[in-house]
Amino acid sequence: MNTAIILTLVLLTNLFGPVAPVADKVTPEELVAKHIEAIGKAEARKTDRSRIVAGTSVMNIKTGGRGTVSGPALLASQKDSVLLKAEFSSPSYPFEKIGFDGRKLHAKQYSPGVRSPLDEFFMSHTTVFTEGLFGGVLSSAWPLLDLAAQGSKLQYAGTEKIDGRQAHKLRYLPRAGGELKITIFIDAENFQHLRTEYERVIAAPMGGTPGESASQREMRYQLVEDFRDFKTEGGLTLPHKYTIQYFVFNLNNPIALDWTFNLTRFTFDYPIEHKEFLVDT
Repeated sequence: MNTAIILTLVLLTNLFGPVAPVADKVTPEELVAKHIEAIGKAEARKTDRSRIVAGTSVMNIKTGGRGTVSGPALLASQKDSVLLKAEFSSPSYPFEKIGFDGRKLHAKQYSPGVRSPLDEFFMSHTTVFTEGLFGGVLSSAWPLLDLAAQGSKLQYAGTEKIDGRQAHKLRYLPRAGGELKITIFIDAENFQHLRTEYERVIAAPMGGTPGESASQREMRYQLVEDFRDFKTEGGLTLPHKYTIQYFVFNLNNPIALDWTFNLTRFTFDYPIEHKEFLVDT
């Protein structure tokens, strides 16, 4: 080994101790504790504090069509109830209205039997709402605030860079199980919630003949929530830019959509009536 490299390693070891990867001494419990502390003090992050976060949303069709629409949007939560509302100036895509009232997930249809791709994903994978994952730290239902009460589990899965920042990966195992692979990314430096990824793979179906089977392809669904531009609101450090990306990897009908929420108004402790979460009534 080059003498200069040896001297550098010796110097680093003397100054800082043994050089080790970021993940060597991290457990899920330690990581969650630091993450919760980074959100805010215990009084500010009480789950019975209602939150109404409002701003604007832009939806962009990247694959499977063309178009961009925008309009007002809000994310509201109270305990384990969560609501997403977004309105758009488009007859073919007038709104997103999805609400979980603590017991059941509700989604408003445009017309009988017609849902948006986002609605269809959530209605097929209700765990995202029922376990408080949707909206991440923007929501009072965020499961990492009280993981023991949720009954879910975490597994440490190493590190990965997200937009140039080193992040710890946590594999989230829902209490009810399910077919989604869920990964939460926590910033390795400030312990803020950077991303949640949801992925489901459906194996290729068997054809009637070997030739037909060979032509079949698997389908993969992926939804990614990204959180950026953290600032303090109501004693909590929360993102002001929230992005949802939705992909369907299908040879015949691929889809790629994204929604960008720019959040400017944060209201806390305002009572939200239960009926507000029943968006399909």
